[in-house]
Amino acid sequence: MSESGHSQPGMYGQGRRRRRRRGDRDAGPPGQNLSGPSRDREYQPRERRDGSEDPPGPLMQKTPIILAKPPGERAKPSQNASVSGAPVLEKPIMLMKARDDGGKPGTPPEAAAQPSGPGPSKMEKEGQRPTQPVYQIQNRGMGSSASSSAVDPMVGQSKLLPPEKMKHSIKLVDDQMNWCDSAMEYLRDQTDMLVVGVIGLQGAGKSTVMSLLSANTPEEDQRGYVFRAQTQEIKERGGNQTTGIDFFITQERVIFLDTQPMLSPSILDHLINNDRKLPPEYNLPHTYVEMQSLQIAAFLFTVCHVVIVVQDWFTDLNLYRFLQTAEMLKPSTPSASHDSTGSSGNDDGAEYYPHIVFLQNKARRDDFCPRNLKNMHMVVDKLMAHSHLKYKGTLSMLDCSIFPGLGQDYLATEVNMFLLPVQENDGDDNLTKAGSGTYPLFSLLPGYRGHPAFSTMVSKLRSQILAMPRCQLSHTILTEKNWFHYAARIWDGVKKSSALSEYSRLLC
Repeated sequence: MSESGHSQPGMYGQGRRRRRRRGDRDAGPPGQNLSGPSRDREYQPRERRDGSEDPPGPLMQKTPIILAKPPGERAKPSQNASVSGAPVLEKPIMLMKARDDGGKPGTPPEAAAQPSGPGPSKMEKEGQRPTQPVYQIQNRGMGSSASSSAVDPMVGQSKLLPPEKMKHSIKLVDDQMNWCDSAMEYLRDQTDMLVVGVIGLQGAGKSTVMSLLSANTPEEDQRGYVFRAQTQEIKERGGNQTTGIDFFITQERVIFLDTQPMLSPSILDHLINNDRKLPPEYNLPHTYVEMQSLQIAAFLFTVCHVVIVVQDWFTDLNLYRFLQTAEMLKPSTPSASHDSTGSSGNDDGAEYYPHIVFLQNKARRDDFCPRNLKNMHMVVDKLMAHSHLKYKGTLSMLDCSIFPGLGQDYLATEVNMFLLPVQENDGDDNLTKAGSGTYPLFSLLPGYRGHPAFSTMVSKLRSQILAMPRCQLSHTILTEKNWFHYAARIWDGVKKSSALSEYSRLLC
């Protein structure tokens, strides 16, 4: 009865039945086994995985117990026990090691550091969802030196904070004409920027205009402007406020460069009265002042997208001669065809020239007359006819609805000119009343000004300046930090320029 199992129900258990099949398989050939040849194929991979003979005695029961486990628990052994060749076994094993066994002691650090593929990482599965995007942003910022380990989310998010807002301008070139590196901390590795410079004679309103274009409004106190304007005391003694070149960058990544006055009499007076020592290559103070002005103008013509020429009256012919001289002494644009040590020019003729805007500051009401406006455009166009500077085609007062009755073809020779009226003070009754008469209602109305309000004109000028084309300054696209190093190299080249030295000898 024990052989058939009818009188012993316990013999129908799983272990007893499989021992009988194992015994039959050992006793006879595989073709006579009751379980069929498929059972023989299932058992073969376990012998190859263990690499040893069948264990004797009670160890024979452990293997059937493992086979009797649920499919979810025996999924991993079944993958290792695949019947296919070695190349099929290696790929799933490596995937399992990269995902689950990366932190185990037996796993090499190279395998643990490699990502598991396009799927989500283990840290992301555990609930730290911001970890993976922050890790990618950190890698882009640090370049090839970025670590492959997980980055702290707070550290990565700090990279996404907006740039620090500047409160006031800082020095790019000091009063001794030396380059300053303090502006580097405000610059970033991005290419979407606009560089705007300004030149003009003393007292024309350069610093005030640059402050209104960058960060301030006409209603604010001028003592809080980012570029300090002349105080009443400085005006009374005929001095200048700005020395060297001042730097300011907005959060919209627009760089403004304010400069000392060109051909300044106050700087010349300071050199003469204070017995300041001149550089050895300059013999006379007025020669040194003129060469300083030419160096600054030539520098702006090389590193700026837009250069604003501010005048407070129309017009000084000496200023146009000065612009043409600075254009002639402008350094050649570096290109990939020659090194930066020096060259007479660009071989392919792609010399860079900025956009020039003639700003008529403190304009009177008569200047806004269409006839006078047309004459001013004609004069500037004839004076700049032989210049390579881009002085026309990028700014227009006719497009700002300032002269609604004039057509687009009224100015046949329209140049980049903008008129800015005298700044109004809120506390003063500077609007001329219509006058007293028989109609009391009309006496309360403001008088005719001939132009929009000052704040409206500043807003229109700002929109036109910020919409200027941002041409490529050199043969490569420059980031903000690259532009800073490029400008430092240009300034050093301008100070050592042989053309400027030869011109100074001609002046002496």
